[in-house]
Order: sequence, then structure tokens, then C-alpha cells
Amino acid sequence: MLTDPKLLTLTQWLSPAYPVGAFSYSHGLEWAVEAGHVTDAASFAEWLRDILEQGTGRNDTILMAAAYRSTPEALTKVDALACAFASSKERLLETQAQGAAFCKVTAAIWGHMPPALTYPVALGHAAATQGIPLDQTAVMYLHAFASNLCAAAMRLVPLGQTEGNQVLHQLAPICEAVVAAALPLTTDDLGGACVLAEIASMKHETQYTRLFRT
Repeated sequence: MLTDPKLLTLTQWLSPAYPVGAFSYSHGLEWAVEAGHVTDAASFAEWLRDILEQGTGRNDTILMAAAYRSTPEALTKVDALACAFASSKERLLETQAQGAAFCKVTAAIWGHMPPALTYPVALGHAAATQGIPLDQTAVMYLHAFASNLCAAAMRLVPLGQTEGNQVLHQLAPICEAVVAAALPLTTDDLGGACVLAEIASMKHETQYTRLFRT
């Protein structure tokens, strides 16, 4: 059976085994559960769908596409914009820490990576360097993002593994739809409407009991 080495590279980058520490972050979900906004599979699916369609999922796709298409000189501007659109201290930590970890290990294996970038910008730049198609990169990135939050929900809500994977299966087409809509856009189109999710990331900073960094 033949396999595509570029697809396997992308799979490796977005695997739980790739040491970016994604399992440490709940993207504000931990506070949302404590506050009673997310209580079961249905409310979690609604929460995650909004983030994908109207929040971080959409914005990260736009930023990834901008990084993919950027010259090396313009890449720093895209990265600065990604930092500016992090709505809280923890959101900034999330994207910078994962991005820096991604840059470090990717540079050690493949070379040609800056020392630190925000996560979607780092992935977009790496995919361009390795000639991996942007649409595949973005869809798999969003699916990995959703998968990580599903894993967090299994522990926090709590959801069973079957329920968590049912939500992930349900939202997989949303990842494709978000990418199809966002890839033609530019950084002028950045924005969001997930106000409660942004508040959740701010409230989590002072939450008394925490399992996750965000």
C-alpha cells in the first residue's frame, strides 16, 4: 500500500505524540463547565461548534493561510497579529507555548523554522516549507483542535469516551466547512462572536481548582 509522505508528516505534526503539550489546555472549557454553561454532550457540542465557526477555529484558519502565503519578511507581522487577537493572557499563553514547542521540535527534525511563532502561524509556515497543501493542513489542524477539546470534555463534564467521540464525529464536517469558508479570506476578515468563550478564558485565570493551564 502506497502512502503520501507529506500526509504522514502532517499526521505526525498533529498527533498527540508530537510534544506541543496540547493536552494541557482546555481553551476556557474548564471554567465553562464549573459555571454550568457546559453540562452534557449537547451543550458541549454547541459550545465547540461556536468556537470553530465563529471564534478561534475560524481565526486560526485565516492566520494559518496568511502564514502559508507569507514571505519570510511578512511572517513576523502575521505572528504579531495572531498575538494581538489573543483575547486574554491564557489564550496568548496557549498559542505561544504550543507554537514555540512546535517550532523547536520541527526545527530539530526538518530544519528551517523560526525559534518561536504562535501555533497556527508556525503550522502554516511549516506546511508551506514542506509543500503540504494548505487545505489539508487547515482541516486536520481544526480536527486536532476539536479532538483535544473533546478529550478535555471527557474529563471535565464528564463525558464518556463514546459520547466524546460522537461529538467529534458530529463536528468533523464543520471543520471542513470552516476551512472552505475561511481560506479565501485575508487578515482583514479576522474577528469573532464567541463572547462567553472569551470571558471563560479570562475567568479561568483566577479559577480556584484547575486541571488545565487555560
